[in-house]
Amino acid sequence: MAHEERNLAILVGGGPAPGINSVISAATIEAINEGFNVFGVQDGFKWLVREDQSKIRPLTIDDVSRIHLEGGSVLGTARENPTKSEKAMNSVIGTLQSAGINHLVTIGGDDTALSSSYVAERSGGAIRTVHVPKTIDNDLPLPPHIPTFGFQTARAVGVKLVQNLMEDAKSTRRWYVIVAMGRKAGHLALGIGKAAGATLTLIGEEFPQAQIRFSDICDIIEGSIIKRRANGQSYGVAVLAEGLIEKIDPEEISGLEEVERDEHGHIRFAEIDLGRMVKSEVQSRLGKRGLRITITNKNIGYELRCADPIPFDAAYCRDLGYGAIRFLLSGGTGAMVTIEGGKLVPMYFRDMIEPSSGKTRVRLVDAESNGYKVAREYMVRLRSDDFTRPQWVEALAEAGHLSVTEFRNRFERLVTNAR
Repeated sequence: MAHEERNLAILVGGGPAPGINSVISAATIEAINEGFNVFGVQDGFKWLVREDQSKIRPLTIDDVSRIHLEGGSVLGTARENPTKSEKAMNSVIGTLQSAGINHLVTIGGDDTALSSSYVAERSGGAIRTVHVPKTIDNDLPLPPHIPTFGFQTARAVGVKLVQNLMEDAKSTRRWYVIVAMGRKAGHLALGIGKAAGATLTLIGEEFPQAQIRFSDICDIIEGSIIKRRANGQSYGVAVLAEGLIEKIDPEEISGLEEVERDEHGHIRFAEIDLGRMVKSEVQSRLGKRGLRITITNKNIGYELRCADPIPFDAAYCRDLGYGAIRFLLSGGTGAMVTIEGGKLVPMYFRDMIEPSSGKTRVRLVDAESNGYKVAREYMVRLRSDDFTRPQWVEALAEAGHLSVTEFRNRFERLVTNAR
């Protein structure tokens, strides 16, 4: 490859998200139309770290012209972390440069964004990089009301799944405890629970304290079960954000420290079955008081990641792929591309880093926002006014097979300590 040629590589890191192929398609077509040679890198940074150029292959317009409505990633993806050592990063840069690559589009979440920034910085500008933000968790630090691509599709598919389970709960008179993906933030769980009309949704952001007790999570769900019973309904669906696991006191989760972690040091939440733990605890509590309630646990996450993108994400990702190439053509590097008001707005990596940790900032659910407050209004949870009417307190206590004193001692603190 001649040095003066513009050679662009595209790679995907992290977990899959609906819309990846749309970004690959749009970026490839626009780059080729602008005179770039385009190459796809298989499996993220995995083979680059191993200095294997054989996983870098040419891409043509014919290769990508009809993939924009397909789920998954035609380039695969991996969680390889080249920032973990100087040698790994040097291998990535060296392999790309040996292949003649001088422009790089990365598609991924916060960890891939950090890796992309390192490539731009450590190559001394020899490789210009642009990152396209992707995660169904919706937790990258984009401007308010700008979703990460894949989130809207994941929510739509998740809502349909939860609606099916809600109908099953009603038909079989049981409860479901559903854990939705979201390593740090509760956007997906809240988005699914709110849109589906789940009985209640719990996210880590509603607890301002650094750590919460596992028993508190169980108390909230048990309180909802009791309230539903007092209203003559013996079924329901609770949606929990998996990020709650990171806030639970580690001593309360047996073996937490031994749980497998990924390349970036994150706990593999799939190894901790929060739904099963909650089910077992709540069902045991109720059973000891003579309440036979069937609770079924279900995780939702992997089912969402490779879904075909809904039209919103397919169109949004085309904008992002196009915008990534226009950013590079303008001479830009070291930024994440966003679309605001229909216009390309780059966010530079240096502005996304949390100074205290050196890692990408995480966008959390604002528990003071109107959107969250509306969601809470439609949940069936114990509230402060449930404890102001003596007859209703008696009905709640009876529904839970507790005395009034026991009921107050167990549950009233939940509403006095709530936001």
